[in-house]
Amino acid sequence: MAGVLRAGAFDAVATATAGMPSPQLLVALGTVLCLYRPQHGGELAGWGQSVRAEVRAGVDSDGLRESLLFFDGEGRCCWRLCLLPDSDFLAWDRLLATLPPSRETPIAAGIGERLWRRLAGRLLGEQWSASALRLHLLHNPAGPWALAASPARVSPLGAATARRILQAEGAEGELQVDHCCCAGAAARAASAQTTSIPTPDAGDAGAWIILNQRKQP
Repeated sequence: MAGVLRAGAFDAVATATAGMPSPQLLVALGTVLCLYRPQHGGELAGWGQSVRAEVRAGVDSDGLRESLLFFDGEGRCCWRLCLLPDSDFLAWDRLLATLPPSRETPIAAGIGERLWRRLAGRLLGEQWSASALRLHLLHNPAGPWALAASPARVSPLGAATARRILQAEGAEGELQVDHCCCAGAAARAASAQTTSIPTPDAGDAGAWIILNQRKQP
């Protein structure tokens, strides 16, 4: 993941629509691994293009893997949020009750298939990139709330999970790892959930991604 995330040029309406999770539920997840198509824009561009979402849950050799898949108006997966050990599992359970399961059956991929996916993605311009993010709602005095994201550090266990996801999806990305104990990272995440919503500094605006508008279905 790049050291600085740049602000996007979209606007977001923080209201739930049919087939989509509310931004409030996404924010409650805490740290997640975001998979996005860089050729379509920044880390939040997929949210702006999506019209419906599904839950994918599967088991591989490393255990349960869960994620949210977002689809655009043409049925293409344009954005994904993957659960990490650093995420809030209670918030995840609440979100699961609002969305249907994925229509696709995840298939375990071997090394050859992963290499083929990566090559095919590059040739077709559909390569996934990944960033560990925390989503936020920012108040916009001139209109509705805006959806934003800031870079997130992950625990060593979260980093190991994220790397496995990157390998399985043929995705590229960098991770900022918090080498403090997982308990300390979890305590800081819980504290962040109960504090006021952060506001990006004028001098540090480049460290935030702000989505100002999402396409309506």
